[in-house]
Amino acid sequence: MPTTESADNDQLFVLTAVLLTPAQFPSVLGDDYPEVCAGLGLEPYAEGYGLVLGQDGDGARWTVATEDVSLVACAIAAWDCGMEYDLSPGESSIVGALPGWPLALAVAAPEVPAPHDPPPQEGDPAPLAPPDAEAWGPAQRRLGADEIAMQWAAWREQVDGDEGFAEPGDEAHPGVRRVLDEARAYVTDPPPPGRVRSSFAAGEARTLRVDGPGWSMVARTDDIAFVLLDEEPGEVHPVGRGPELPGLLSSLDELAVRPV
Repeated sequence: MPTTESADNDQLFVLTAVLLTPAQFPSVLGDDYPEVCAGLGLEPYAEGYGLVLGQDGDGARWTVATEDVSLVACAIAAWDCGMEYDLSPGESSIVGALPGWPLALAVAAPEVPAPHDPPPQEGDPAPLAPPDAEAWGPAQRRLGADEIAMQWAAWREQVDGDEGFAEPGDEAHPGVRRVLDEARAYVTDPPPPGRVRSSFAAGEARTLRVDGPGWSMVARTDDIAFVLLDEEPGEVHPVGRGPELPGLLSSLDELAVRPV
């Protein structure tokens, strides 16, 4: 778990941290890296940022953006391994302290008041707040795609009964056809950074996360794809390999940004 600093109104009790780079960012916040940066009031620099979420001595929520991406990455890796890591970005690396949290947290710092937004100061932006988790929309659609990527085997098992979807699956669905057409257009007209991301999968395959206006797709380069649409709450459309999907996924993987 994250370690915390000693209490002081000017210091931060660190609760968690996330990376904000073209290849790795909280999908819930946007379809691509520039969109997420714009929502946080940050310039979309290629090197990216680390976002440190915590509370001050009064319990107020703050999100600190630092250019020291490697420090934040090391802290996250240590916490994931159950190790302690004192995440204290140097002042020279901090590019902004934003009121509020962009993500929902279920933890709080000990021995300080309960989490709350800091009192507004003249000229300050509105406090950050996580997207509404109740109603279906772009944020929930992207979270759904993330969940499929993390639980690929379980989702894949649900379609294995149909001979592994050797046929095109839901490709005849008009919404899915639109998604595939827009994804193909990315190959000749690359989208903003982060709309196509590639990460490790089993064997030599890659997991692709592809987003566009009103849709998300998650796929494995050696397998099928799943499509989610804003206009169809909670629906997941499998798309079988067919004759065209393998080439499309390979082309998307070539233009995708990848974690360093």
